Amino acid sequence: MPSLDDTTRGRILFGGDYNPEQWPEEVWLDDMRLMREASVNSVTLGVFSWARLEPRPGVREFGWLDRLMDLLHEHGIGVVLATPTSAPPPWLGRLHPETLPRDENGQVEWWGSRQHFAHSSAVYRRYAAAITEDLAARYSRHPALTMWHINNEYCTYDWGDEAADAFRRWLRAKYTTLAALNSAWGSAFWGQSYDSWAEILPPRRAHYLKNPTHVLDFRRFTSDALLECFLAERDIVTAHTPHLPVTTNFMPLWPGQDAWEWAAHEDVVSVDIYPDPKDPVGAQQGALVQDMTRSQAGGGPWMLMEQAAGPVNWRGVNHPKPRGLNRLWSWQAVARGADAVCYFQWRQSRQGAEKFHSGMLSHAGEDGRTFQEVKELGAELALVGPEVAGTRVTADVAVLHDWDSWWAGGQEGRPSALVDHAEVLGAWHRALWEANTSADFAHPEHDLTPYRMVVVPHLYLLTDTAIHNLVSYVRDGGTLVCGFFTGVADADDRVRTGGMDARLRALFGIRTVHEWWPLEAGESVDCGEFTGTLWSEELQADDSAKAVAAYRGGELDGLPAVLRRDRAWYLSTLPEPEALRDLLARVAAEAGVRPLLAGLPRGVEAVRRGALLFLLHHGREPVTVTVPGSHLDLLTGKTVEGAIALGRHGVAVLRRTTDDDRGPGPDPRHPSPHPGDRT
Repeated sequence: MPSLDDTTRGRILFGGDYNPEQWPEEVWLDDMRLMREASVNSVTLGVFSWARLEPRPGVREFGWLDRLMDLLHEHGIGVVLATPTSAPPPWLGRLHPETLPRDENGQVEWWGSRQHFAHSSAVYRRYAAAITEDLAARYSRHPALTMWHINNEYCTYDWGDEAADAFRRWLRAKYTTLAALNSAWGSAFWGQSYDSWAEILPPRRAHYLKNPTHVLDFRRFTSDALLECFLAERDIVTAHTPHLPVTTNFMPLWPGQDAWEWAAHEDVVSVDIYPDPKDPVGAQQGALVQDMTRSQAGGGPWMLMEQAAGPVNWRGVNHPKPRGLNRLWSWQAVARGADAVCYFQWRQSRQGAEKFHSGMLSHAGEDGRTFQEVKELGAELALVGPEVAGTRVTADVAVLHDWDSWWAGGQEGRPSALVDHAEVLGAWHRALWEANTSADFAHPEHDLTPYRMVVVPHLYLLTDTAIHNLVSYVRDGGTLVCGFFTGVADADDRVRTGGMDARLRALFGIRTVHEWWPLEAGESVDCGEFTGTLWSEELQADDSAKAVAAYRGGELDGLPAVLRRDRAWYLSTLPEPEALRDLLARVAAEAGVRPLLAGLPRGVEAVRRGALLFLLHHGREPVTVTVPGSHLDLLTGKTVEGAIALGRHGVAVLRRTTDDDRGPGPDPRHPSPHPGDRT
């Protein structure tokens, strides 16, 4: 199977989306000059070029792309060639309106933007396959081609008639009989039982609350339908170029596709990351997405397909990146496993919906701060790339995440609409990040044995296999920390007897879950040493469990807020950030997990990748970091003895030059094959 290593060849890929069709050809040579100045070695072509490549049905205009591929190769720049199928040409929608998606109200989503395709449309799939086939046939032997990029940010939903037909086929394959479907969906409630497959529709607009399992299955179907589109195009390009890797870019923590399932079908896992420069936890959100993407890649290198060199254009207020932040966040991605640092886009557009979305070459031109910082970053990546590319990041802690649970737990009619799966996940990851504890992500059915500690922020839905996995993990010596409202429902979104699976209740020493007590916005509960937010639960523990913290006052006075039974911990509330950080750090220490560096100044992140130690300063004021032993800073060429000063948004990439055991080093307990490796 081809991999990212086949493209990087011991370097970090640096570049971004290149959309030269927006510019006259005389600009292209200037692009080549500036790309070389910026150490750009890879660009993505053709993402939105369908109308240019096929201006009329069946007509092919490849001449401009031929010239461009040749030009890039002459200048030593590799091409990640995209299939343009995320932006069908206007003629496709005009001639074949069935290719346009419909929303849950039955309204057509017209052309004039992007992603305007109905994923289950046979006509769309036929035209998409045809343009993909011709691209692959024409450029399979071109020396500039290094990788394939299928479509772009798969995020299309469709409630139309063809989607309804495909949904029914999907359901028949899953359930076989209507009796099995009616049982799984609990359709006896409100008299929703189905007597014919033809009666089943996508969960379109309804008078009141929709059947939750119906909605859950539609989310599963949509992810699978989009995956079919990806696989169809992937298989076409792979037939022509079996030696080249194939990818498609995920959006960060996107709810529309099960990225665990998708990643298993990619040669390279890639993602787009756009934290808000004004967000005080933007760096942590970036770290979360980076950790998750690395884990989806089986622990190996991954690709940062898109980021912004400056401001984006789609927030209410779009803030530029302060001096040094683009460099810092790019190095953070490399530290956490990225072997490619790319942008949307190379040259900032002068027209169109994203003309105020930044580019590596901004409206200010080559003298602008943005391009000057891009040049500096490109030179640094070229310098350090050979020492870091292909190496791995290891962790002793796994954070569990599952799209099925997210889909099921985020529906209407639940105890609290304030509980947002992604926000709770972020709070727990942030607690580990602030405690300088490296973490992978894992699916609850993955092999968890390589980890000393596993945390479950919030998994409302857990399969029987997942529950058995967690129980076995603790039985075999692992430490488990579990958040509230977990293990409540089975795979069909059926509430388990007792309000929590009996095996989990036994694991945590919970005799009875009497009631869930969600909290209002701004409301909190006193838990003694800390304050709980968002949620609380009326639990009765058995004699095998110990209440580490108890509620004080109110209806839950004296009942356990944090419960422990041997190596299994259960939190029935969301502790305030500092308390959650301290609690997880305490449990981690007991489990034998230690921070990479002790006593880090606030805002400094330390990550080890391979033999290199990355120090990332997310603050503005200078700090000094103690680093035992002697190291070489690869970015400056200077020797670091015992400590290093980091300025505003400072970065250091250190290689140890002494053989003593005083400084942090690779953990020999982690062999190279990562627990999530795909073979």
